[in-house]
Amino acid sequence: MSEQIQKITVTIDGKTVQVDPGTTILNAARQIGGNIVPPAMCYYKPLKGSGGKCRTCLVEVSKGSEKDPRPMPKLVASCSTTVMDGMEVKNISSERVVDARKGVVEFLLINHPLDCPVCDQAGECSLQDLAFEHGADASRYEFKRREFDKIDIGDYIKLHMTRCILCYRCVYTANQLTPNREHGVLKRGDAAEIGTYIENSLDNDFIGNVIDVCPVGALTDKTFRFRSRVWYTKPMDASCSCDKCSGKVVLWMIGNEIARVTARKDQYGEVEDFICNTCRFDKKELSDWNIEGPRKINRHSVISTNHYEQAPPAHTTLLNKA
Repeated sequence: MSEQIQKITVTIDGKTVQVDPGTTILNAARQIGGNIVPPAMCYYKPLKGSGGKCRTCLVEVSKGSEKDPRPMPKLVASCSTTVMDGMEVKNISSERVVDARKGVVEFLLINHPLDCPVCDQAGECSLQDLAFEHGADASRYEFKRREFDKIDIGDYIKLHMTRCILCYRCVYTANQLTPNREHGVLKRGDAAEIGTYIENSLDNDFIGNVIDVCPVGALTDKTFRFRSRVWYTKPMDASCSCDKCSGKVVLWMIGNEIARVTARKDQYGEVEDFICNTCRFDKKELSDWNIEGPRKINRHSVISTNHYEQAPPAHTTLLNKA
């Protein structure tokens, strides 16, 4: 019988949790849940090597461990820093963290256009949520912003590089899910961009997943582009028999029409099972799917607007009779 793994105790914002050795601060915080969880724009648990790019998940380690209780002098990236036994971490309870996160958000928005009213990602954009929670009222940036032409990188994907925050998620997705990676980060510094070089097409079976992992509206589904705002659609869990992927998806309905198909995501916006292009782009008829029921949407999300999934309180009936 194998020996039981000794758990490690870590305290984050006054709440204690026991985790396995090798767990990062971010994933330890996710086991606690709530506002304690640091935001993450580049880390993506299903993708190996992701994280450490955006710096939005910075936290303060006020106690290194029981053996060495000295605090870490600088803020650390919670997505790539592993916990030690007895470690104490401050996230939202640290003024240093809140101030640093505000600065990181300001940098992320330096070149990001004010496209929210027309962007397909509006309503499910991680950068929108981050800017709402930690952004400043106005930008201090007075110089010219980076601008790029919109590029078609395949039959189904539109690249809007002006919106990109260089989180590298799409690069990791293409590298780990597809046999041939035809795009990556070109150039360096403030000239860096996601591209295919000579505008090659991305046409392998799982490349559509780069749309789901993009935290902003840089990579969009051309079949859904400008069709509707997400809060006007009805998200439904559905499945089908597919020989390439799990076939478990979310159908975004407009009436009885399938407007788009995406992979299912967890509470942190990370894909549970990557899906193939056939399920995503080709199966747009109701007869192609087994409808399982309405998708459970966080009540704080704008997508949940006018989606009544729970029975109304008892007093509502009385009010309606008045």
